[in-house]
Amino acid sequence: MPLQTVLIEDSTTIREALIPALADLANAEVVALAETASEAVTVLKNLGNAWDLAVVDLFLREGSGLTVLRACKERASHQRMVVLTNYPTEEMRRRSLELGADALFDKSNELDRFFEWCLSPGIPHSPG
Repeated sequence: MPLQTVLIEDSTTIREALIPALADLANAEVVALAETASEAVTVLKNLGNAWDLAVVDLFLREGSGLTVLRACKERASHQRMVVLTNYPTEEMRRRSLELGADALFDKSNELDRFFEWCLSPGIPHSPG
C-alpha cells in the first residue's frame, strides 16, 4: 500500500514535479496538499491517523514549516514528517529535528536520498 502522503509546499512547479516522482520513486500517494502553515495543520489534524508521511517545506506562502512540525510533534507512531527545503542549514536541520522532523533533505541535491529514505523499512504504513 502506498504511503499516504501530505505535501506541504507552496510552489506549484515543485508540487507538479514532486507528486508523480513520489508515486514513481517512493511508493507514495499524495492524499492532500497545503500551501500555508495553517492549512497544513488543519489538513493533518483532520486526516487523523489516515496519513503516513508529511513532506514539509520550511518557507511557505504564509507561515513556516517549523510551525507545522511543532503542531504535529505528538502524532501516531506510524506517522513521519520530513523537511524538504532549499535552505538546509545546520541551524534549520537542528531546529527541524528538535521540533519532531524525522529527517531533512535539500531539494536541490538530495532528492535521491529523500526517495530512498521514503522506501526504507523504517517508514511504516498506516494500520489496516
